[in-house]
Amino acid sequence: MDEAVYWYAVASVLLFLKMFATSAYQGFHRITKLTFKSPEDAAFVGREPAREELPQVQRAAKAWLNDLENIPIFLGLGVAYVLVGASQGLAPWLFLVFTAARYLHTVFYLCALQPWRTVAFAVGVVCMAVMSIQIVAAIL
Repeated sequence: MDEAVYWYAVASVLLFLKMFATSAYQGFHRITKLTFKSPEDAAFVGREPAREELPQVQRAAKAWLNDLENIPIFLGLGVAYVLVGASQGLAPWLFLVFTAARYLHTVFYLCALQPWRTVAFAVGVVCMAVMSIQIVAAIL
């Protein structure tokens, strides 16, 4: 298996696990506090619906939305990267640094840590910019 494909697959699985963990974090807080905004969920546990989501759930939802703005773009660029045969040597660095940046972004978001959240976000964007440059260089 080609090195770029291998590291793309590893990054994809790690990003899935990160997003799954973000969802589990929301569920953990809802379940342990028996606080649900959806009427059917609240009724299932014999409670009234909450007026607002728990603060932890709100933060995780915002981190999740940010993932939805970035991870699909990374996945698309990653497919293009491996298909055009862009730099094999840079692939593990770009794919794993992006993945680490997304993990850190989520942790920093959940912990309300600035400027670290923005730094992690910027590192991920730089990785995608370099991937884009590498793709264009490979097709020219």
